[in-house]
Amino acid sequence: MQISNIKRANQKLFQLNSKHRNIFLSTLLSILFINCLSLYAQTSTQNFNRTRSFDVQHYLIRTSFDRQSKKIFGDTTISFKPLGKELKTIELDASGLNFESVKLVLNGKDLSFSTEDDRVIIQLDRKYSSADLIKIRLKYSAAPKKGVYFIDEETDGDTITRDAQVWTQGEPEEAHYWFPSYDFPDDKATSEQYITVEAGETAISNGELLETLTNSNGTKTFHFLMNIPHSTYLTSFVIGKYSKSSDLYKNIPLGIYVYPGKEHLFKSAFGKTKEMMRIYEELTGIAFPYNKYDQTIVAGFKFGGMENITATTFADTEIFFGDFNQNIVEDVVSHELAHSWFGNLVTCRNWAELWLNEGFATFMEAAYREKMYGRDEYLGKIKDDARDYFIEEARKRQKRGLFNQLARPDDSIFDTVTYQKGGAVIHTLRETVGDKVFWKAINVYLNKYKLANVETTDLQRVFEETSKKDLNWFFKQWVYGTGYPKLEYNYQYDEQTKILTLNINQTQKSEDSTISQFILPIEIEITTLKGVVNEKLRITKREETFSIKLDDELTQFIIDKDLKIPLKKLKLIQTSEK
Repeated sequence: MQISNIKRANQKLFQLNSKHRNIFLSTLLSILFINCLSLYAQTSTQNFNRTRSFDVQHYLIRTSFDRQSKKIFGDTTISFKPLGKELKTIELDASGLNFESVKLVLNGKDLSFSTEDDRVIIQLDRKYSSADLIKIRLKYSAAPKKGVYFIDEETDGDTITRDAQVWTQGEPEEAHYWFPSYDFPDDKATSEQYITVEAGETAISNGELLETLTNSNGTKTFHFLMNIPHSTYLTSFVIGKYSKSSDLYKNIPLGIYVYPGKEHLFKSAFGKTKEMMRIYEELTGIAFPYNKYDQTIVAGFKFGGMENITATTFADTEIFFGDFNQNIVEDVVSHELAHSWFGNLVTCRNWAELWLNEGFATFMEAAYREKMYGRDEYLGKIKDDARDYFIEEARKRQKRGLFNQLARPDDSIFDTVTYQKGGAVIHTLRETVGDKVFWKAINVYLNKYKLANVETTDLQRVFEETSKKDLNWFFKQWVYGTGYPKLEYNYQYDEQTKILTLNINQTQKSEDSTISQFILPIEIEITTLKGVVNEKLRITKREETFSIKLDDELTQFIIDKDLKIPLKKLKLIQTSEK
């Protein structure tokens, strides 16, 4: 998913306006620093995972609608295996579903059930073990408060300017408002959908369209099969009247669905999709993992886009905005496509780890720009993301790290920490281990955890094994810690000795898990009358002084010219010469 780029544009406008406003011993400090890191290591072990007693294998979902009353009628068969030896009761997530029947598929036997606290609790006919495959069929109706959204047609007088729509949004946990399920990201299952729509409408969903059936009452039923396991929140459909553009990337069908009369969007908004796929395959070394890729616009969508597996949904406002700012559209299209690797193929185990989905997708926006338009565009994107994060971070009362110890299954997890800080930190990881090692580690990570769920420790392990470096310090300060370093510096240049003395103080407040002293491998470009030299420094203390012998008179120096550490603030206090 992507935060709306229109909101991000407003953030940047605010920033432009705000430019005109006035926005003991070093050893002891080192000991305190180590203790802080130890504290982060302890708090990061808090368990955000969910205990489950079964493993869903497949969802078969049949859905039809009463448009006038905005109700759905569902018929879902869930195939699952117990994870223990004696499973007698199964609890499924279900909010606002009115169940007509719950039966065993094998013999049609009715099962007793009750609903409680957004769950349906089902008593099986006997105890089952992990050797059994159980299929339960549930019929129900609902007027969903979440999960399924009915969008009325838009008119201008007597003219319909945009037809009615029905679409889903599953992340973080809205799927169980329209079908009973295990609605948490750490279980992956295949899915199959039969979606019944009005005459003249199209349904777009996950996986391959196997058939379209015409019913006796004039409705149509679209039958889709998604035969690669995926997390529940990625299950989706969109229903409406659309114009479709079809294309191929290699042997992968590409479908683009826009409103009739908006066909220019096929090229202006989505015309670079194949280039994006090629670039992501080259960078990751992993071929596009699925057998199709659809992109559809909808009305009333509060996010920029959502990476429903093989069937991405976009806010039409976001795509229309591309008529004025092409970068915004390329960013959101590339972001959602990147989730095919980061989020859909390899998925966060829990919502505290969402940055592993969204931080990487945000970073891949910049990586795409680099391949298409050059290094300056890449660094510009990283700089913009850092700036957006700084703006929102300044407003927050309660700080948090990328590993989100405040994580709840609601929209609060979709913020600039998860996205923009996440992308900037991944950039810094790339600069820390080097470009070749970074992309090799990405390939290992995606291959090792293909179709699985991951935590930050998995990513760290892969990068340490690939780089042969201890990266504990990196993950503790950038992922588990909050905030960012604020550096005040001054320098003196001695013309007689030709020595540059640089004093650097870290001034960030040590609060909300923000460490008092970051470890910062940083480069300084020094220009003298004889030329340019680069010095590599490693800042490890709250207050630190470096002495650098130069070959001639100093003319200027620049700290971190190549923006290897974008998440920092630099402030020159004073300068003098002897």
